Amino acid sequence: MDQEMTEGMRIEGRNAVLEAFRSGKTIDKLYVQEGCKDGPVQTILREAKKHDTIVQLVKKERLDQLSETKKHQGVIAQTAAYHYAEVEDMLQAARDKGEAPFLFLLDNIEDPHNLGAIIRTANLAGAHGVIIPKRRAVGLTATVAKASAGALSYTPVAKVTNLGNTIKELKEQGLWFVCADMGGTTMYDLDLKGPIGLVIGNEGEGVSRLVREQCDFVASIPMKGDIDSLNASVAASVLAYEIVRQRLQ
Repeated sequence: MDQEMTEGMRIEGRNAVLEAFRSGKTIDKLYVQEGCKDGPVQTILREAKKHDTIVQLVKKERLDQLSETKKHQGVIAQTAAYHYAEVEDMLQAARDKGEAPFLFLLDNIEDPHNLGAIIRTANLAGAHGVIIPKRRAVGLTATVAKASAGALSYTPVAKVTNLGNTIKELKEQGLWFVCADMGGTTMYDLDLKGPIGLVIGNEGEGVSRLVREQCDFVASIPMKGDIDSLNASVAASVLAYEIVRQRLQ
């Protein structure tokens, strides 16, 4: 399934934001001025809740900084640059190709350049899709699209409420999960063939405890240098291509 590009922009003003929700635009985040509790804002907040949109209460000064029109009326919506897919779309893509599912699951990646680079790697490694959480993670912004070097047009990305629960559901469909962590088994000693999900953690904290506990394997990348970690997108690439190597055997 190809990703469909949308406008990817900030929508300002109460009527414009409300219309965006009601027309079905994919909104990654809603910024609302602290203390705004009148009727129109409450209507917008109800729409945000209905669509499970992240709402961030901010001071007026912050909205003024984000605003391009300077007429935000206390609300600004950030739309996604691409439509999100469903996890089932990815599994169906694997079935259509006659391949074992290969998914990337990203645990709170916050840097848009890292997300874009990982989507690029996922595409080149033949993965069937990328799954990201709705909260505490970057969405499909224009920067992500640019960093993906066009891969976002071909690699579906799904946004889920709870990554741990998604892993549990995918396990029921036969997938195994491996996460990247320094304290794990050397990746060359693991059997990474078959239906698999590669879990990559946040740039600073790595894979969260709750997500790690859902994984079947913990893989470490052998390192001989003087520093102790790789950039998240580089780690994703190294592990992805070990999976590719094993799948080709």
